[in-house]
Amino acid sequence: MNQTRVFVSGNEAVALGVRLSRPHVISAYPITPQTIVVERLSDFVEDQSLKAEFLHVESEHSAMAAAMGVSSVGARAFTATSSQGLLHMAECVHYASGGRFPIVMMNANRSVAVPWSIYGDQRDSLGLLDSGWIQVYVEDAQEALDMTIQAYRIAEDERVMTPFMVNLDGFVLTHTYEPVFVPDQEAVDAYLPKFETDNKMDIETPRSLCFSTTPDDNMEFKYVQHAALLNSVDVIEEVDKNYGDVFGRYYGGMTDAYKTEDAEVAIVTLGSVAGTVRTVIDEMRQEGHKVGMLKIRYMRPFPEKELIELAKKTPVLGVLEKNVSFGYEGTVYTNVNSALANMEKTPKTFNFVAGFGGRDVSKDHVRQMFMELLENKETSKRVQFIGRGCEIDV
Repeated sequence: MNQTRVFVSGNEAVALGVRLSRPHVISAYPITPQTIVVERLSDFVEDQSLKAEFLHVESEHSAMAAAMGVSSVGARAFTATSSQGLLHMAECVHYASGGRFPIVMMNANRSVAVPWSIYGDQRDSLGLLDSGWIQVYVEDAQEALDMTIQAYRIAEDERVMTPFMVNLDGFVLTHTYEPVFVPDQEAVDAYLPKFETDNKMDIETPRSLCFSTTPDDNMEFKYVQHAALLNSVDVIEEVDKNYGDVFGRYYGGMTDAYKTEDAEVAIVTLGSVAGTVRTVIDEMRQEGHKVGMLKIRYMRPFPEKELIELAKKTPVLGVLEKNVSFGYEGTVYTNVNSALANMEKTPKTFNFVAGFGGRDVSKDHVRQMFMELLENKETSKRVQFIGRGCEIDV
C-alpha cells in the first residue's frame, strides 16, 4: 500500500486525518493553538479535496451543539478546540456523550486561566474526564493522524457509540513539524466504513433524542453509557491491531510500554513528554540503570489491567503529569493508585507534577525523577512540583 511522506505540524496531521475520514460537517471556531486544524480543513473544503459542509460558528458552545445536530441525523461530525474553549462547550460535551453521538473532536491541550496562558498543560481535558468521552493522548504527529482515523472507527462501533477526544499537547505537538506518512484515500475508505446508525432522527422510525428522564429510570441510561466505555476497551485493542495490519503502525492499544520487562523503577506518563522520557531511559540504561516507562494512551477508558501488570514486576512507580487536582494530588496519580489499590502488594508510587503553562520538562528533570525513584526515598510529600532545576514539595 502506498503512503505519502509529508513534512507537517501536528495540527496539519490532524487535518489530514480528518480529510481522510470524510466527515460530512466541520463545525469550527478558532482558538490558539488548534486554529490551524480548522483553517486547513477550510482549505480542503474550498479546493474540494474534502466534500463537506464547513460551519464557522459563533462560539465553542455552538461548535459542539452543531456537531450534535449533525450526528443526530446520522452524519459524521468533526470539531476542534482548546483550553477555555473546551470549558465553554462543557455543557454540550455532556449532552453529546449522554446522547450517544460519536463525534470526534481534537483538543489542543493548553493551560486554563488564571493566570492566562496560551501554552500547554493538560488541565483542560483532564478536568473533563468524567464527561463520558473517550480520551486518547498522542505522542507525535504521526500518532495524531492515525488516531484521528481510528477515533471514528472506535466511536462509531455499535458496541461503543460514544464521542471521542484526541488530545495533542499545545505547541509542542500542534506547531512542531515532523515527517508523517499519509495513507492513500482508497485504503482509508476500505478501512473506515461509512457511518451507519439507528440513533438518529428518522421520519420513518421516529424517536426521541436528548430527552428528559425521571429518577426511576435515569440510572439505567447512565449504566448503559458506562458499559459502553468499558466495552470500548476491546474495540480499541481490535482497532489498533487491525490498523497496524493494514497501515503498518501499531500503538499498543490502551498503553505503550518501553523497556519495562526488567525495570526496577518506571515512570507512568502521557502525551508528548513520553518522547523525552524514552531518551532519558536509553541514556540511563547505558549507565546500568534498569528504568522503564508506561505511556498511558487512553485516560478513558482507563488501562487498569496494564497498570496492574506493570506493578506486579516493578516495585516503584513515578507518575509524571501536567495536571493537579488543587488541594489534593495529580488526577492521573489518583487514577493510577485506584487501579493498584486491590493488589495484594502495591508498589510505592510518587507523583511528579510538571510542565504547567508550557514550561519545558527537560531531560534533566526526568533524570531527577528517575534518580529519586531509584533511591526509593521515604517521603511524606503527596505531590512534587518539578521546575527550573528546582523541586518544590507540597
